[in-house]
Amino acid sequence: MDAQLFKSLVAEITIGKKLPDAIYVHESAFCDIPSKLESLINAVGVALKVNRESWNMIKLSKTKFSLSLLSYPTFLEESYPPLKQSVTVDLSKLSHKITDYSNYDNPPILHRKEYLVLPSHPQYEEFCMITQEGEAAGLYENSRHIGFKASWEGIIQKHGYDLVDGRLFRNSAFDENHDDKVSIAREKTAIVRYELSSPMKILAKNGFLEGQYSIFDYGCGRGDDLRELEAHGLDALGWDPNFLPDADIVNADLVNIGFVINVIEERNERAEAIQGAWNITDKLLVVSAMLANEKYLEKFTPYKDGIITSRNTFQKYYTQSELKMFIELSIDEQAIAVAPGIYFIFKDKDLEQEFLQNRHRRQHSWENKTEPKVSNKDKEQLLVTKNEALFVNFWKCCLLLGRCPAVDEFEDSTSLVDLTGSIRKAFRIAKTYFGTTDLVTSKQMRTEDLLVYFAVGLFGKRKAYKHQTEQTKRDIKEFFDTNKNLQLTATELLFKIADTELIEAECIAANEYLPASVIDTEFGQPHALTLHKQYINLLSPLLRVYVCSALQLYGELDDIQLIKIHVRSGKLTLLGYEDFEAAEQPRLKERVKIKMAEQDVDFFDYINESDVTRLKDKGSYIVKHE
Repeated sequence: MDAQLFKSLVAEITIGKKLPDAIYVHESAFCDIPSKLESLINAVGVALKVNRESWNMIKLSKTKFSLSLLSYPTFLEESYPPLKQSVTVDLSKLSHKITDYSNYDNPPILHRKEYLVLPSHPQYEEFCMITQEGEAAGLYENSRHIGFKASWEGIIQKHGYDLVDGRLFRNSAFDENHDDKVSIAREKTAIVRYELSSPMKILAKNGFLEGQYSIFDYGCGRGDDLRELEAHGLDALGWDPNFLPDADIVNADLVNIGFVINVIEERNERAEAIQGAWNITDKLLVVSAMLANEKYLEKFTPYKDGIITSRNTFQKYYTQSELKMFIELSIDEQAIAVAPGIYFIFKDKDLEQEFLQNRHRRQHSWENKTEPKVSNKDKEQLLVTKNEALFVNFWKCCLLLGRCPAVDEFEDSTSLVDLTGSIRKAFRIAKTYFGTTDLVTSKQMRTEDLLVYFAVGLFGKRKAYKHQTEQTKRDIKEFFDTNKNLQLTATELLFKIADTELIEAECIAANEYLPASVIDTEFGQPHALTLHKQYINLLSPLLRVYVCSALQLYGELDDIQLIKIHVRSGKLTLLGYEDFEAAEQPRLKERVKIKMAEQDVDFFDYINESDVTRLKDKGSYIVKHE
């Protein structure tokens, strides 16, 4: 075999972990590489008298006529197995080099093992889970520093974790001299953090950490979140049974019980912990827990409904849907997914409505493109001209609401009423002066937003509110006349998401009017519409209900860029890419499949530095702004 044939055969490989200059393949996947290449690999091993049992991985160069026989003896057992030996062969010079790492303190290690095997491999899902766990912990943010054992362990420690039995657990000073009897050391699971925890980041993102609410961290561990919040001048207190047992447990607007129930071995005690946090919540409770695949946990020592680690710590992992159900059964309130493993539960129902409506509310940006024309004959025109700033602000408020504001909805109502006599008369004057084109658009948008909000609520089986906010009551009266009319219209809209022909027609239409999107086909028929998340609010009300209903099961789209609406299967796929904005062909980082009928969520990690997992036509999904 010559160099040209070797290069062409390597280029044919569609499996394995692909880096810019090489492809790595585990021996279990050799059946899927070109047969001539497999024969060459085996022949090289025989010629160099390298025992077949002493290597289990192959590295094939993309740019050179060379390959390496690699030995990872603990590939199947360890999450991040170390390299024991490498035999690098220069096929052009017929020379080779053996490097022994068996006594090396800092050997190279493997990550993302799922890319080295076939999806049919019995441990494929387990390997995916290991990668997902590392991603969730933020360990892969700088891939240049993860390739060797010492640096990898340092990154794990820096992020507040310990590697125990191949899994990431909360950092602690583990007591190695534990009793053989099952005696759970919960305090060993408190993370030493270097930044806000993920639940607190979600609160900050949604505007809850701007100083208007008091905060209590129920099970605060070593108090890292409290120190950071206090440094920002926020009213934050906390309690922890191990680290702050003497602190007072007091009521607060926002209560966080973050990654606490994972470490409680008694199910009833977990429920009591959530109930205890709920009892001191005045407005919003945040509950979070670590997620994992049950199949993966089979290799750990089972204890009750969780597992015991080799360092005698208990961990109970949840699936997304299981966590939601447990929260709701514990406190008989609806849990709202805001991120994988993180839920909001509102005690203040007005605040809940505001939060949910803001998820579905769009803003119509109005721009006054013409200068007002002054008419000396028209007193009203003159009145507006003399008080232009006041009327412009009033008109912006009208456009925000899509209707005439009530007196308490416009901050300068007193001045406006003094000038015109009533808010309604000011509204009529403003319509005459500014025209109604923008108002009609805003009214349509607000009507659709309300429909989407209530339809999505019906999908999530939210309990009916005993009362609506005053603004919502006014909106319903203005746009639907009665609440009954709104509920009927929202119900009709929700039922339509099951009409596959209508969904297909809406997707085809969306592909025409969206700034950018892609329609996939199967057997000549539309199969799915894929769009960037920034275009969700441009979709029709029906497609927005389809998407937002599914997102109730997932949470916020922080690390997701593309949304795939499946036309006929009632599914939604979320695609997250690494460095999406800057990279010309960003790599697929994660895929989430939401099955709406089953109300279930599947998570998959697809990070791989290969062309197979790169988005080659990014320009089809987003319009560049010069």
